[in-house]
Amino acid sequence: MMLIVSRWLLTLSLFLILKSTTFADELRAPTGDPAIIPAGAKLEELWKDGVFTEGVAAAPDGRIYFSDISAGDRPGRILRFDPSTKITEIYCADSGQSNGLMFDRTGNLIAACGANGGKIALCRIGEDRTLKVLASKFEGKALNSPNDLVIHPDGSIFFSDPRYVGSEPTELDHMSVFRFDPKTQKLTRMTTDITKPNGVILSPNGSTLYVAETNRGTTDASKAKNPNSQKRMTLNAFHIKKDGTLGKRKILHDFGDQLGIDGMTVDTNGNIYAAVRSAERHGIIVFSPAGNEKAYIPTPDLPTNCCFGTGEGKHTLYLTVGKGLYRIKLKSTGYHPATS
Repeated sequence: MMLIVSRWLLTLSLFLILKSTTFADELRAPTGDPAIIPAGAKLEELWKDGVFTEGVAAAPDGRIYFSDISAGDRPGRILRFDPSTKITEIYCADSGQSNGLMFDRTGNLIAACGANGGKIALCRIGEDRTLKVLASKFEGKALNSPNDLVIHPDGSIFFSDPRYVGSEPTELDHMSVFRFDPKTQKLTRMTTDITKPNGVILSPNGSTLYVAETNRGTTDASKAKNPNSQKRMTLNAFHIKKDGTLGKRKILHDFGDQLGIDGMTVDTNGNIYAAVRSAERHGIIVFSPAGNEKAYIPTPDLPTNCCFGTGEGKHTLYLTVGKGLYRIKLKSTGYHPATS
């Protein structure tokens, strides 16, 4: 009897160890195209003391900036990570609830600042680390909650304007993608084909705008969606015409009833690195420009955004996940549209 019990306990122990090891190995081991994922590639945790990290962006000098969105106990802030020292410090103590970030050609840090006590505006963060509003109204009405942005090589800024959290009243009739021209200060609504836009990024040739549609059927992410509303989780492509307008929407991938994409970035081959927040399979999914999956990088928590480093870090993908910042060394080379 003791022998049987001992064998049963040994079998159970081996099963639990195997199960634990399998999960750990799955988390540590990305899969996919060997031209993207090198052998032995592992996710590295760099910092994990935030509330809700977002909007990771690489500066021209190689340092990494990212947002830490507040839940209300303190202002949102922007952190800065130095790859040479591995030190993370507060760069901007009050970010206006910045979400998406990107550096323009002249080194200015541009931020999409949201609602829930934030600026609700597209902003530039100066050298004195204060915010200057670039755009906060469209046709005299307040924006919903600027979420993510990408800067075109011509200097214009595309940004998404959904509303996920915040008790501030909404004035616009739609959650749209906008284009801001710094030269003319003109704000243009680009499309209403997306019901709730989230992440935005450009193809390396600057001719395609990719937009994540992440619609759970509610304007308050803390509440359950209306059972009668339609959930839409898609990855979309829009051709940018010569006159600056967008062509017809092309759905590259439909996530069905699973939570879709937050932020995105691209490599020099045009592959799309998407932060997918599906509970069943969350992580960074790499799509071809046609929408075919090429690689998968599991993450320990729901990811929000990603970007490649600059300079010596051009093969390193940085990720904001849960409360932290992570990175992984890849074979692919990052593309930065604003400074190309």
